Amino acid sequence: MSATLLPVDRVVRWRLPEVLAGIVVMLTVLLALVGPMLVPQDPLAQDLLALNEAPDAAHWLGTDHLGRDVLARLASGARLTLLVGSGGAALAFLLGAGVGLLALAFGGPARLLVFAGFDLLRALPGILLAMLLVAALSPGPLSVMLALGLTYAPMVAEVARATHARESAADYIAAARSFGLSRIAVLGRHLLPNLTGVLLTFAAIILPRCIVTESVLSFLGLGGTPELPSWGRMIADAGGFAEEAPHAVLAPVLALSVFTLALSILGERLRAASDPLRDGAP
Repeated sequence: MSATLLPVDRVVRWRLPEVLAGIVVMLTVLLALVGPMLVPQDPLAQDLLALNEAPDAAHWLGTDHLGRDVLARLASGARLTLLVGSGGAALAFLLGAGVGLLALAFGGPARLLVFAGFDLLRALPGILLAMLLVAALSPGPLSVMLALGLTYAPMVAEVARATHARESAADYIAAARSFGLSRIAVLGRHLLPNLTGVLLTFAAIILPRCIVTESVLSFLGLGGTPELPSWGRMIADAGGFAEEAPHAVLAPVLALSVFTLALSILGERLRAASDPLRDGAP
């Protein structure tokens, strides 16, 4: 009996955080996709007779300082926050991995120039670089997405360079080169399939950082226009009325915290699963 129960307990303890994290991520994505259609209230509609009201049957999460429904804004803000954060992470992945791997394949001056540019971007703190880029491009969702991509691309490029160096020293790469294959052919046929798993895993780790950075930029007024709700914008708007309406600021803070924590747990799980030196744990 005890020999049967021990492995089961170990599996449950190991799997439970990932299962809960996966449920949180799926529910959040579902909220972003269909939430605005299911919530009857308009996230932009103001009701000056219902300012900072506590949650009730009509407004499940209450209203903010302009009488706007918090749940409707939370659902609508999830769509914008996830879209901009995911777009920024995808752009960082494409720029860092795509441009970085091509530069490594060509080598020589191309490699030096590309990674010198990446190192220059890495010299600045991420949030400061994102703020400077958004300010230079003019605030807006597309500018934030581009800023996130440029901010986190150097981190992806560094992982691509380290993984490329490890795989390039393998015997199968030497064998491929001995057959006279070009650098691009070696990269596309042999290196890229073995690099994709590690890079995708790192992209899953970058995603929560992009979402948090997008929320910080929105909180500072550098995200979308004021009428576009996002979680960061909701926190900024409700922060001045935290005493009168704590629910209005607590809802987006909890949503952002729980969602990014869930993404971090899943990203760490993917990283551990792709680690060739792991101890064999499931």
